[in-house]
Amino acid sequence: MATEDDPELVEDAPAVDGRDPTVAETEADSERTLPGVPATDSEGTSVPPMSGDDDRTRGQTETISADGPDADDGCGPSCGCSSGTEAERPATDGGRAIADGAGADAAGGTPTNVDENGELGDIEFTEPASGKSQPLPGEGRGDPERPDERVNLPGDAKLETPGYGIRAEMNDIEEPDDKTWFMELDEGVIDAGRCIQCGTCVAACPSDSIGIGDDGLPELVKMCTGCSLCWDFCPRGGLRYERQWKITGGEDNVKGAGDPITEFSARVEEDWRHNSQDGGVVTGVLIRLMEEGEIDGALIASESDEEPWKAEGFMATSPAELKENTGTIYNQTMALGHLDFSKWEDKFEKDWEDLSLALVGTPCEIEGISALQDFQWEYGSQEEGVRAIDYKIALMCTKNFNYQQLIGEKIQEERDIDIDDVGKMDVLHGKLMIDDLEGNRILEEDIENFHDAALKGCDECADFTGFCADLTVGSVGSSDEYSSIIIRSEQGLDAWNLTKEHLDYHDLEDKSAIGKLQGWDKKKAFEALERPFDPDAPRFIEYSEHVENYGGELNPHEADH
Repeated sequence: MATEDDPELVEDAPAVDGRDPTVAETEADSERTLPGVPATDSEGTSVPPMSGDDDRTRGQTETISADGPDADDGCGPSCGCSSGTEAERPATDGGRAIADGAGADAAGGTPTNVDENGELGDIEFTEPASGKSQPLPGEGRGDPERPDERVNLPGDAKLETPGYGIRAEMNDIEEPDDKTWFMELDEGVIDAGRCIQCGTCVAACPSDSIGIGDDGLPELVKMCTGCSLCWDFCPRGGLRYERQWKITGGEDNVKGAGDPITEFSARVEEDWRHNSQDGGVVTGVLIRLMEEGEIDGALIASESDEEPWKAEGFMATSPAELKENTGTIYNQTMALGHLDFSKWEDKFEKDWEDLSLALVGTPCEIEGISALQDFQWEYGSQEEGVRAIDYKIALMCTKNFNYQQLIGEKIQEERDIDIDDVGKMDVLHGKLMIDDLEGNRILEEDIENFHDAALKGCDECADFTGFCADLTVGSVGSSDEYSSIIIRSEQGLDAWNLTKEHLDYHDLEDKSAIGKLQGWDKKKAFEALERPFDPDAPRFIEYSEHVENYGGELNPHEADH
């Protein structure tokens, strides 16, 4: 029984004209239409076309009776199912149902996997195109454009990649005075044509932001953090290399050819030596170190498979690989840029931190690795490789060459020598000598005639004999088919003692020849250097000091360099 406090109950009653009798209708309600529902003058329910006149089972909108189908006659003609007779089914476009949506649009009103009888088939998959945008069928996009091309730009829009100067526009934070970026290295060394392609900057970068470009030069591959290390360790940038000589080898390491422990003329007696340079001593030492378990691999130069007489960095891990790659190639490999063990992980079974390596390189590369190892900073993906170098072997060097200028222009174009016919190339007694594949001399010419092809940065190098190395090897000071070997450290002496029993050797034949060439090399460097040569000055040169000596722009990263 209801009480006065209970709400009044109203008995349900049939709807009048489809309306709830308990709900009052306002004038606005009676005129309001639902969004998305089209108006129609016919009675009953209307089904509008969805995406074109022929996208439905009938070519026109069909009105469905409000009374609904007769229960005894099945679903009725507008359903489209098979519950009725053939006579009751509506006529269709082609006698088949056509799906709505993008797939039907793309196929001109018919899904691509529905046959003429309305049966579903297998879906056809079109392999995506490689390196270009692929339009979908029916989109009318025409020929695909480049995937990196901006589309639908306003007519006056300028969306070119901004210069480095945008950094200053993005914030108002004052930069510390000692902040140095890759852009400084780019401005002062790379763009200035002074890069010697040693790869020290790649090895030094803790964020792996520097890579090796197609032109063999360092390039920025992701955002620079401004840590300064690429500049600091560059032998043509922030590293005062003569100071590094003294730090590595002691007070006397800046005089003459340095302060070696001992010196010999030597050659390997095995048959493979005839494919090597001079006496084959570098390869001989590496083989003995590897066979004695002193090293797991050696970072050396190998000839490119694609470009004859072009050097590439290679990690040799067996005596056979060392013999196969014996000899000298007169262009740089960015050697220190190949110390990321992930490039060579299939060649080692040990954990990376347990590996021991030898490095064979030019004096500038040896300066770079020596400086890197003096500090406990983290060097990104090159860290384990930098720490793994236990033996440093320098090749005597006055100049190195740009591959395209030396091989492509000087030798092939100007002297009409087919580089595929060259079997050996050597620089000896001031001459560039080239032999063919049969050992016949096809060129002997003053090396000065090829200096235009040398790396410009080599002019500033005063390190002919590799002052920072454990061993230095070259041809100067020994007779033909012998190599001169200078032992500079206890580590180098250990390597020599492991090797000497397998060599034909005697005391260095002509020490004065090495001293004279070292003196000539220093003289040339002093003429080319635009900064003071001072072994007692700080090891690192500030970029501002470089600009004072060489010119250039301070903070090039804030300009549109």
